[in-house]
Amino acid sequence: MTPNQALDERVPTGDRAGSEPVTVDDVPAAEQRPLTGDTVDRVANLAVMVLPLGLIGLAAWLTWGGALRWADLLVLAITYLLTGMGITVGFHRLLTHRSFKTSPALRGLLAALGSAAVEGPVIEWVANHRKHHQFSDAPGDPHSPHVDHASGWRGALGGLFHAHVGWILGGDALADEQHYAKDLLADPVVRFVDRTFVLWVLLGLAFPFGLGVALTGSIVGGLAALLWGGAVRMFLLHHATFSINSLCHFFGRRSFATSDESRNLLWLALPTLGEAWHNNHHAFPTSARHGLRWWQLDPSAWLIAGLERAGLVWDVIHIAPERQLAKIASGS
Repeated sequence: MTPNQALDERVPTGDRAGSEPVTVDDVPAAEQRPLTGDTVDRVANLAVMVLPLGLIGLAAWLTWGGALRWADLLVLAITYLLTGMGITVGFHRLLTHRSFKTSPALRGLLAALGSAAVEGPVIEWVANHRKHHQFSDAPGDPHSPHVDHASGWRGALGGLFHAHVGWILGGDALADEQHYAKDLLADPVVRFVDRTFVLWVLLGLAFPFGLGVALTGSIVGGLAALLWGGAVRMFLLHHATFSINSLCHFFGRRSFATSDESRNLLWLALPTLGEAWHNNHHAFPTSARHGLRWWQLDPSAWLIAGLERAGLVWDVIHIAPERQLAKIASGS
């Protein structure tokens, strides 16, 4: 199966918000329209990855010195879940793959929470991920650990580094938003969140500070909460997301035969809020649930199910067991 033949399974064929559908003709061959990240983008990406790493050292020093408090861990957990669900439920399952429908207000809220995770503006994120699905582990994939890397352990390490963070720093494989996210460019709610990305980043940092002040009654407590709910949360969530691109295309089990190297990685399921059932996801990209078996923990699917029961989301895409068995039997 070629990347273009796989497009109908891997990229949404229409926008449920009512905007122009995305078709094969809209999507260019990867080598025809490369987009090169400019210097500002690369410096920003580097800063977003390096600064939290440096502050991790400060957090470790404070923990060693006994300065870590329960309030810090509570703020870390709350901010990780909020921004993480913004990525997994908002950016990924709703806006990239249209796994369910919801109101403009909830669509905007999920997009804003995902933006606060500081993984890039929503439309850029979605465009890159749709391009990944079209060319998964083939030339044109922005972050495959298997394409254009040498053989042997050096090539494997180089591929994993590229898939994890190298592609972000390089910026030369970024997707063209006009081709891969035309539906979101036509969505006024998503476009507003995209254009105000910096606002959501700042609010994502102000929230843990304010929560820390409320919990401890002091500015010092607020600054400590900002460290844990800002820098530490950002570092942990970034590398959980990056591990999907790298580890989940290299290690783990394959329940379904797909045209790529996507794999399920059990131990990474909870840190990624269910995204590490990655082979399942590539087998059924539009499924709202990535953990297809009862024992495959998927907190993002639990949230979607709760929202569905509350009437806040609808038309949730489920994959029937018969369809799963049929795919296993067909071997494709």
